[in-house]
Amino acid sequence: MNAPTITGVRVVVTAPEGVNLVVVRIDTSEPGLYGLGCATFHQRFAAVVAALETHIAPLLTGRDVSQISDIGRSLHYSSYWRGGPVLNSALSGIDMALWDIAGKRAGLPVYDLLGGRLRGAVPVYLHASGATIGETLDEAEALVEAGYRHVRLQTGQPGLGTYGAPGAPGGYPGTPYPDGWNVHHYLAQTPRLFEAARDRLGDDVELLHDVHSRLTPKQAVVLARALEPYRLFFLEDVIAPEHYDRLPEVRAASPVPLAVGELTASVTDAARLVTAGGVDLLRCHISAIGGLTPGHKLAALCELHGVQTAWHAPADVSPVGAAANLALDLISPAFGIQEGHVYPDVVHEVFPGTPVIAAGYARPSTAPGWGIDLDETAAAKHPPVLGAHERWAATVRRPDGSIEAP
Repeated sequence: MNAPTITGVRVVVTAPEGVNLVVVRIDTSEPGLYGLGCATFHQRFAAVVAALETHIAPLLTGRDVSQISDIGRSLHYSSYWRGGPVLNSALSGIDMALWDIAGKRAGLPVYDLLGGRLRGAVPVYLHASGATIGETLDEAEALVEAGYRHVRLQTGQPGLGTYGAPGAPGGYPGTPYPDGWNVHHYLAQTPRLFEAARDRLGDDVELLHDVHSRLTPKQAVVLARALEPYRLFFLEDVIAPEHYDRLPEVRAASPVPLAVGELTASVTDAARLVTAGGVDLLRCHISAIGGLTPGHKLAALCELHGVQTAWHAPADVSPVGAAANLALDLISPAFGIQEGHVYPDVVHEVFPGTPVIAAGYARPSTAPGWGIDLDETAAAKHPPVLGAHERWAATVRRPDGSIEAP
């Protein structure tokens, strides 16, 4: 029996939470059979749409939907200059949509096509933040009471604040940029946050923190050593990707596990983090590295190198991308933890079947494929937004006015 062929590729951009989600729909020659894939690159969504509609879609008409690997490789090489988040986000949308079709044809969830479940549900962590240490711990305590055993903590500071937590305007008066971010205050404040967290939350809760790439390699080691007494589950993105060649030395000096990878833009870049010994937990944005197929390869590589996975999944991962993360979490021995995002009702309206997170776990659909649909009428009510991230990134400066990694 011949497999169906691709008859069309469409791209839908919707922002029900104010974050641009890019979703690919592949239609086939079999009536009613289609697949959905996540191609989300919130900050440059229009470039991904152009890559898909102008360059990639014409190459797919008539292709056999079962040839996932061949289609992925041919598209990867088709532009000659390859890689990067725009192209790989586009390829991710195609890859995931083809896996959705494969699951629907087989009548199975995608994770069953990958070998089946190793776990019944997926433990997740959520984020607690506040302007003060007390406010942050109030949020964390509420999450613990709701059943979450892994919590990321971020707390504010003067000026801009810090990543994931509010600040106090004019925090550095008399400086060229009074709303700045002060690295020395951050390095002193963060250990105080985790000391207070252990005192209040006890030892049975796993604590996490995101630096968001703002430290030098030496500062990263200073912070990691200062946090050693508080036994973090992981410390995330301690240095910027421009300095990833320094990660092995930072990791060797760090008593705290390091989680890195959301800014990798290809499967090879991510693989080098693992093989070079620079990471304890790999947390790629799998839509930025080409989709489920490369994510599956990376999970296997992590297993062989004693590295765990912690896939990136904030609001700028669509529910389809979240389902792909969960498929890898369910089947991989390398699973460490999954970042969680509780989608509001409006997202469930646009994406029926969106994964539900409650009491510390994500529970994926048992329906064929991803188990997720897209209501295009509802999606159209939430058009894409322009420039929000860029405007925020331009404010991330030190008190002397110099731009900082956001």
